[in-house]
Order: sequence, then structure tokens, then C-alpha cells
Amino acid sequence: MIYIVRHGQTDWNVEGRYAGRKDIDINEKGIEQAKIMRDELIDVKFDKVISSPLKRAVQTAQIISQFDNVGDIIIDERIIERCNGELEGKLKTEVPQNIDFNDPNTGYGIETITDFRKRIKDFCDELKNKYKDEDVLVVTHGGVSIYIRCYFEGEPEKDDYLKYKMKNCEVIKYKN
Repeated sequence: MIYIVRHGQTDWNVEGRYAGRKDIDINEKGIEQAKIMRDELIDVKFDKVISSPLKRAVQTAQIISQFDNVGDIIIDERIIERCNGELEGKLKTEVPQNIDFNDPNTGYGIETITDFRKRIKDFCDELKNKYKDEDVLVVTHGGVSIYIRCYFEGEPEKDDYLKYKMKNCEVIKYKN
């Protein structure tokens, strides 16, 4: 089984900031969320734990898997959050509201949606093929979670991609 988890809450999540690839920690609530998730998944013995390289994901993965004997957490750059370029660190209220994040020519130094989706698809293809019949924990980000869900569940109706965005420390399971 594949367990996809979004990292625990950060102060920037609360403030409504674009984090992107800024390397920020989870906050106290995020730590508590990860502990709750750990307790919910206590009966699962993960064969592998894979995380985005960003601290907020690694910290969450460490807490959730702390009682498993999985060895080192595998860091995979393909599930790092989308680069939001010049928007990173800004409040969502500080940026133009008409930015189309699905437009390949968004500007602002934002990673193109084509490149973003390709690396997530490559990761998911490998995940399904390499870890058949294993229990794998994957800790990543809100933006990445949207396109992981597209991969496993298909595109959302009416291009409503935000409905696929996971909440902090939410888990979704997929058969591999």
C-alpha cells in the first residue's frame, strides 16, 4: 500500500504565504498533527519512507516513522514542492489574483506546470513499479499532492484541481 501524507502545518500555512521551496519547519501544531498521524498508522510497518527534501516534509516523515525500523528516509527531489519563484514568502493577498498556475507561461519564475507534472508522474511510475507489494510512506506537499491524486484518481471534473489538495497531515492510500 502507498500512503501519501502532506507535511504538518507550518506558520506560513497559517499566515497564507506561498512557501514553495522555502525550507521552513513545521510548527507546534504540525508536530502534534504528525504525532496523531503516527498513532493512526501505528499498525502499519513501513518498508520504505520517502520524503521531499524540505524540512517540513522530512520532520513529518521522521515523526510518523519513528517506531518503524526502516533505516534512512529516502529523499526524492521529484516530490519537492513546486517552485513559486518570486511569490515565495509573500502573502497570497500580496500577489495578483489573476495568476493562472496551470498556464505553462505563468511568469514570476514559477516552475512550469508541464515540468512540475512530469517529475511527479516519473516519481509515481517508479513508486508503483519499484515498490510492488510493499507499504511505503510518502511525505510531500500540498501542490504535489494534487498531481499525485491526478495520477492515481484521474483528472478532477471541471478542472477543479484545488479539491485534490490535501490538508496538513492528511493521508490518502493507494494500492500499488
